[in-house]
Formats: sequence, structure tokens, C-alpha cells
Amino acid sequence: MAEDARSNTEPRSFLTCAAEVARLLGVEDVTAEPDDRRARRLAHAVRKPLLERARLPEELFAPLMAAAVHDPDPSFCRWFVEPAVYAFGRRRVMAALVDLLRTGTDAERAGAVRAWYAAHVPLRAGRSPAYGPGGVRDPAPDESQDLEHAWWEASMRVFAATTDPRMRHRLLLGLPTSRAAHPPHLHELFESTLVSARAHPDPHIRRWATAADHDGV
Repeated sequence: MAEDARSNTEPRSFLTCAAEVARLLGVEDVTAEPDDRRARRLAHAVRKPLLERARLPEELFAPLMAAAVHDPDPSFCRWFVEPAVYAFGRRRVMAALVDLLRTGTDAERAGAVRAWYAAHVPLRAGRSPAYGPGGVRDPAPDESQDLEHAWWEASMRVFAATTDPRMRHRLLLGLPTSRAAHPPHLHELFESTLVSARAHPDPHIRRWATAADHDGV
């Protein structure tokens, strides 16, 4: 799965990633603006055609994930994540993000955290022609509970390994504060994360530990 998310993406800018998606869709890049505005304009240009297609070619999956992960705005990365979820299934999108969190660069990990929220987008029959007649969709490609658990495990392991307090805080925000919410095989890892968070110098991280202690009462 890691190859799905990282194929031909390093080192890359958001503009490069957005331009690749546009190229594969046949959307012409005719702007002559600064790179940040050009990238956002391209993202806007591909949003509608991505959602209008019942199927997307396999070659678009890696560029879509790369664009989502490299998009610096957590509000707009959904423009790439949402059509990927509809076309390729929530399960595959989440698996790619879990792999990036486990093995990606610092920039990729930060992008995966931003995109993870968007991967939970509600699926609606009227939103995409990826649904069949009568609003029917095979549920199997969207089953993801085990990947939620995989994300929590990867988050706690990266929390222990990284020295970046901002990354540590972002990872904790995506974790349930209740020990009971975690599957049994993650309880020991949760406890070690909680011990580390309690003693952390960053008050935001300690606040998560306080919430976890409260939920554990």
C-alpha cells in the first residue's frame, strides 16, 4: 500500500502534485500566477470533474493521494481525498495514509494527519455517480474499523519516536482518550503513551493526558 501513496512523489511540491492530477484528467493549466495560487486554482479546476466520474483510472490513485498529502491546507485537501474515497474505496485510502504515517517523511506524516480527517467524509449516493442504480454501493471497499485501530497504533508509535511537539500534539488529537475505546492489543501501548504525555513539557500534550485520566476514572 505504501507504494500507492508514495509512488513518484518525492520530493514534490503541492503545485507539482496538483498539476499531475490535472494532466491525467486532461484539465489544461493555463494560469501564470504565483505557485501557491496556481496550485489552488488547479485544485479547484479538477474538483468537479473528479466527482463527476463514476470510475477513475488506476493511474490516478497515487497522484490523488500525493496531492492530498502535500496540500498544506487541511480544509482543502478533501478535494483530493473525497473523490479517491468514492472511486477507490475508503479502505484503500485509509490504508495508504496509515502506511505514510508509519514510514513517510516528516512532511508526508504531517500531510497524512491532515488527510486522515478528510478520509472520514460521509458517503452519499447523490454526491457521486460511483453509486449504482438506486443508490447501491458495495460496502466492502469502505470497511475500515481495523484501519482505525491501525492508525491509532501508528500514531502512538510515531508519538514515541518523534521529537516534534507539534506532530505529537496532532497525533494525540486523533486518539480516543478512553482506554476502553482501544482494542485490547493496544492497551499496553496506550498506557505507555499516557505516561509519556503526562510528563511532557508541552501543556497541550499534558492536557490530552488529563482528559485521558478523567475518562479512565
